[in-house]
Amino acid sequence: MTMQDILTMLKANLEIVNSLKDTYLEQLMEVSLSEIAREGISIVPTDKEIIHVDPETGEETTEIVKDYETEDANLIVMYAAYLYRNRVTDSVSGYTTALSATGMPRMLRYALNQRIFSKRTDT
Repeated sequence: MTMQDILTMLKANLEIVNSLKDTYLEQLMEVSLSEIAREGISIVPTDKEIIHVDPETGEETTEIVKDYETEDANLIVMYAAYLYRNRVTDSVSGYTTALSATGMPRMLRYALNQRIFSKRTDT
C-alpha cells in the first residue's frame, strides 16, 4: 500500500470525506512512523514501480513509490487516527476535544506490543 492508499484508509477511519485536511493527515502519518519507530518497531517499505500512460499520446512514465505491507499500513492508520483524535484544537474547524484520560487506545497498544514481542521471539 502506498502512502496515498494509507491516507485513504485514514480518512475512512476518521470519516473525513473531503481533502481539506489531507496535508495535516499526511503529517500525522509521518509522525506516526516516527513514533512507531521510537517504540522499537521498524517499518520498512519496499519500492514499487507505477507506470502511468498518457491517454492522448500513449507515452509511459514511471514513478517509484514506497509500498507498505497491509499490517504496517493498518498500524500507521491506527496511530495517526489516535493522534488526530487526541489533538487539543483543530485550527481549521475550531473543534476542540479533551485529551483522553486513559491514554493510548487498548487496541493500538496491543498491536504495538504484538509487533514488539513478535520481533523478540523471531530473533
